[in-house]
Amino acid sequence: MSEQTQTAELTTGQAHASGHGDEHAAGHGHMVSYGTYFIVWLGLVALTAITVTIAGIHLGSLTLIAAMLIAAVKTTLVGYHFMHIKYDNVIIKVFILVCLVIFLTFWILTFSDLSFR
Repeated sequence: MSEQTQTAELTTGQAHASGHGDEHAAGHGHMVSYGTYFIVWLGLVALTAITVTIAGIHLGSLTLIAAMLIAAVKTTLVGYHFMHIKYDNVIIKVFILVCLVIFLTFWILTFSDLSFR
């Protein structure tokens, strides 16, 4: 096979591959700058420092609530930016939201049970 034939087949194969799965390829067409990653990382480090500081202050029952809220913000940042949930389909975001609602329901039921003992 000549080099021109191989090149033509490769070009045809690339066109065919790009024609299929446009939905899949569209999800990976985003570019995130290093600056965004760095700012999110700085935010995570700052939130970790705040968590450690709050743990040392001993606010009583507010310590746990504050730590859980900060952890929720950190989880959201990691999922949204590093795991690219920001660019996922709406159905994936709905599934994540349903899972979070179920998880929070179990937490609320557990803590309400513990508080009435």
